[in-house]
Amino acid sequence: MVKETGAERARHIAARFEDRLYELRAEQARERGLVPTVLSYIGYGLSDPTDGWVRIFARVVLAKPGAFEDGRHRAKVIADGVRGWRNFMSPILPHGEVEVHINGERFEVQADRGGVLDVRVKASLAPGWNEISLHVEGGTAVTAPILVVDGSQEFGVLSDVDDTVVVTTLPRPLLAAWNSFVLSEHARLATPGMPVMMERLLRDKPGAPTFYLSTGAWNVAQTLTRFLSRNLYPQGPLLLTDWGATERGWFRSGMQHKADQLRRLAGEFPTMKWLLIGDDGQHDPYLYAEFARRFPEHVVAIVIRQLTPSEAVLAGGRSQGILNSTPGVPWVYEPDGARIAGKLESLGIISPEAQQGLS
Repeated sequence: MVKETGAERARHIAARFEDRLYELRAEQARERGLVPTVLSYIGYGLSDPTDGWVRIFARVVLAKPGAFEDGRHRAKVIADGVRGWRNFMSPILPHGEVEVHINGERFEVQADRGGVLDVRVKASLAPGWNEISLHVEGGTAVTAPILVVDGSQEFGVLSDVDDTVVVTTLPRPLLAAWNSFVLSEHARLATPGMPVMMERLLRDKPGAPTFYLSTGAWNVAQTLTRFLSRNLYPQGPLLLTDWGATERGWFRSGMQHKADQLRRLAGEFPTMKWLLIGDDGQHDPYLYAEFARRFPEHVVAIVIRQLTPSEAVLAGGRSQGILNSTPGVPWVYEPDGARIAGKLESLGIISPEAQQGLS
């Protein structure tokens, strides 16, 4: 009998139970002939002649041979419309070992206990879109897109997802379950005017990256990526989290996840000034205000999409008393993309020329 170490005993009971469940599912999946598969997501990096790097996102699961094509759902499934629950069905491979190939260089990395790969490696890639290769033993190699940001870039967009770019009313528990597990991805709706506003915003800012920050699970990353593409949002990395237990408790903190990612981006891109976009139904105004007070040199403005009265009720109310609480950092508070664009134009963040180009 193997004795538990002190570190293992110190881990929360929920984490130990979850780990054992993952192990059992993986064992049963292998017995059924399922094979290791890497599901690749959009990563990002920095182009720097002396200190370039990339941050890689993926998930290692066990699936039927041929269920995925290049690490993505096969085309017929997508055409039929993926139901949310399918994203959570594949058993994960805890601590799966992955080979990463970048420009002829080989790296050995490992997923975490939940099968999520989130690693940063040194690499020299040109600014813009690149591809790298990921391979897990027993599976086929897949490609992963990487958005590499020029080291001299000074403007970036960081946007919330739920009720900001997609209408989800996610904070309501039953609606969260419906949107995550039941609703077909083709039934999700873009927030009015937001795709056009973001297209205008980036039109005269070549190379400016767009990041999407959410408390959603990595399981839905490919669904969200397809949604963004289908609705003509700018493509960019998703900064998601892993639902479930942690080493210290039953549940992860969505607010902490967002705060951690904001601070990380400030450190990774020290010359960048961000346009922060969110809504007033969760904690975005408080998180963005705190970030702007701590790192005012990294924020060009804060945009808060005002929810409709019905959306605000479903989202659990509005954030009050925080607007315009960051001296030197302007706020925009409007209900849709068109009005947001107008305010950003008045601030000089969207140029008048971009508007004239639409006529």
